[in-house]
Amino acid sequence: MPKELVAVAVQQPVLREYEDGPVPEGHLRVKVEFGAPKRGTELTLYHGARGAKFPMGLGNMCVGRVVEVGEGVDSFSIDDRVASHGNLRETHTWHVDRVWRMSDRMTWKEAVCFDPAHFALSGTRDGQVRLGDRVAIFGLGAIGQMAVQMARMAGASFVAAVDPLAKRREVAENAGADLVLDPTAVDVGAELKKATGDSGLDVAIETSASYEALDGAIRGLAFGGTVAVVGWMKECTGGLDLGAVAHVNIPNLIFARANSDPNRDHPRWDFQRIRKTCWGWLAEGRFQCEEIVDPVVPFAESAKAYEEMDFHPEKSIKLGVAF
Repeated sequence: MPKELVAVAVQQPVLREYEDGPVPEGHLRVKVEFGAPKRGTELTLYHGARGAKFPMGLGNMCVGRVVEVGEGVDSFSIDDRVASHGNLRETHTWHVDRVWRMSDRMTWKEAVCFDPAHFALSGTRDGQVRLGDRVAIFGLGAIGQMAVQMARMAGASFVAAVDPLAKRREVAENAGADLVLDPTAVDVGAELKKATGDSGLDVAIETSASYEALDGAIRGLAFGGTVAVVGWMKECTGGLDLGAVAHVNIPNLIFARANSDPNRDHPRWDFQRIRKTCWGWLAEGRFQCEEIVDPVVPFAESAKAYEEMDFHPEKSIKLGVAF
């Protein structure tokens, strides 16, 4: 019988067997070849946040080939390479409306960066990054890594990347960041002012959900600059001092979330347009995703690797799984 990765209780991942039934009308059966979990929202629920229900499927996106086609499906054929959202399991049965066809040149690592790309694009657009802007990305998980590359695509003249983990800073630097900063080693706000000739940032994109990072972003801004808050913030119990510079710099705090429709540019933009745009760019190869998805482990070792991802964030940005 095929297996899937699930959490049977808080922080208890296991591989368990499941059964596939007949393929319903309008659906595809896909044999999964690769997949990846998601750190932010998924790990929050895995740790037992309000609303978490167990057993809970673990994983965010899967890539594979069509092995069976249900009645009424004429847009996909056997052996087509496809991707969609779903937990890590050996097969998926997806409705055709949920499935994204992969181009011949598209890699599986590009496909599993689809979800973080949504939120990076939302933060970049809502932050109104423009040609010539000075920009910093706080938090270099998968969303932050994509945001570094999108800021450059949007025409930023200076892109800084901030994260306490060396592996993440290195990947951002390889992807084109002009400056990488370790917030545990330097005063980030002061370093950003220095790097911009004391002018400060036009835009900061905060993806880490850390109040210390948000504080550093505000202090690094130019007068009237903008922070796009992308990370899922929890209750503030410290790390943020709005009285330090905020009442002098008058920053704009914009809360960005890709799938909160109608968004700020409705009706021209909606979540579906964001998804189509991101998928098109990924299919064209516009992003460097190879180093973002690392390491890649066999599916048989995914439960152990999931625990490792949770306890040792310094070892990976986005975990990959090969079936």
